[in-house]
Amino acid sequence: MNPVATTPGSVFVDPRFEGMPSIFSHAIFASALGTAYTTEPMPSRFWVLTAACAMLPDADAIGFAFGVRYDSMLGHRGLTHSIAFALLVGLAVGMFAFGKRSTGPGKLQLVIYFTLVTLSHPLLDALTNGGRGVALLAPLSAERYFFPFRPIEVSPIGMQFFSERGLEVLVSEVIWVWLPALLIYMTARLYRAVKSEK
Repeated sequence: MNPVATTPGSVFVDPRFEGMPSIFSHAIFASALGTAYTTEPMPSRFWVLTAACAMLPDADAIGFAFGVRYDSMLGHRGLTHSIAFALLVGLAVGMFAFGKRSTGPGKLQLVIYFTLVTLSHPLLDALTNGGRGVALLAPLSAERYFFPFRPIEVSPIGMQFFSERGLEVLVSEVIWVWLPALLIYMTARLYRAVKSEK
């Protein structure tokens, strides 16, 4: 990944264009990961939490309303977009959201799964062509990162999404997020079908 060299306070970013796939694309991609994760029937809260964990990092966008600077550790794509945050969320959900299970994934497997689902959010953000990079190593480092390849159009937030620009973003996400998610889903189904015939 490429670090984004920034000096705190040196860059103004219009919060209408925050540099992320739209929130429902995060949920769609994470749900595809869920279908590949286990062959066991999972309770509805598994799917609700899958979508919620994938969207949770963008809770930091509320900081715009309170004057939190984009490049702050608590700003958008800062601490909540870090590996450490994903691990904490994965631990909390995996350990406490499902109680004792006699079948299906154990607690350690659930911790790993929900950590990866949460981490999928900043990794997708690092594929966008706008906004600022993601602080993957926060709180140890405020460095922001992007992948070298950044094909996903930056998404406007709020009602700005329902515009011509929002339509361009949606087309980009269908190509670079939804189709890969569909491929993951179909590959998982094919693998299970082949495995069941053996």
